[in-house]
Amino acid sequence: MIPTYEEIMLPFLKYLADGKEHGLSETHNALSEHFKLTDEELRKLLPSGLQPIFRNRVGWARTYMKKAGLLTSPKRALFKISDKGLVLLKENPTEITAKLLTRYKEFVDFKSIKREKESGTSESALIEDDTNQTPEESLEYAYQKLHSELSKEVLDIVKTCSPAFFEKLVIDLLITMGYGGSRKDAGEAMGKSGDGGIDGIIKEDKLGLDIIYLQAKRWENAVPVKEIRDFTGALASKKAKKGIFITTSTFPNSVYEFVEQVEYKIILIDGERLANLMIDNNIGLSTVNTYQIKIIDSDYFEEN
Repeated sequence: MIPTYEEIMLPFLKYLADGKEHGLSETHNALSEHFKLTDEELRKLLPSGLQPIFRNRVGWARTYMKKAGLLTSPKRALFKISDKGLVLLKENPTEITAKLLTRYKEFVDFKSIKREKESGTSESALIEDDTNQTPEESLEYAYQKLHSELSKEVLDIVKTCSPAFFEKLVIDLLITMGYGGSRKDAGEAMGKSGDGGIDGIIKEDKLGLDIIYLQAKRWENAVPVKEIRDFTGALASKKAKKGIFITTSTFPNSVYEFVEQVEYKIILIDGERLANLMIDNNIGLSTVNTYQIKIIDSDYFEEN
């Protein structure tokens, strides 16, 4: 199991007890051996897929201890244990946690944020650690939770839409994704299927180099494989080799197995994926706020 950043801090500080200068990669490798992590655990990424979880936690363990004054950075990209860190190790702590670090004023200052008061003055408030996740993890998992809840809410609303509005929604989504040519072209190419859904032919791109047969239906129960068999038959009649089948419900495994066997390229979009595509393309949604996560640009600080 991948250790938390708090579980990493004590072994990290003990590794530096030799008083020598160490780099982050070297320390990362030593700690991975200490915790006996597998290659799979070392490759496991944060939800964003941009950074390995363990490397992120090692980085924050270093940051927190550095802010507390337990580490110093005598040279760029290198660090060593400080006198304060050696004193802490002499206490033989069983663990180092964010709560323990609050004994150091420098760490409290680092973890505090200033809030403007109505009087124009400011006050500091300590950001409490009620989780053993790093800041990136907390932010990314919170985003994932918000995204999941929003996806469910979007799908519930889509299921209550009228057939006419559902048709408009699907066309808006496809055009935003680059399909269908113009909205007029896409609108004319779509035809109501008579069962609360739509079907028709759309352009694969704005130039119309290829065509795609589309069916979109609001279903409550899982789509039976018979529907997909009929869909492949319609592909042939429409002289199309590619198809998109959209539903507000789900597809059973038999449908996915059937699609893998046919000669046509068929994309299945169930309710969850439809909602996520709407979120990704801002169909029926608006952005409330945007937070930018920034990191140090090492190239900028390089001195020739």
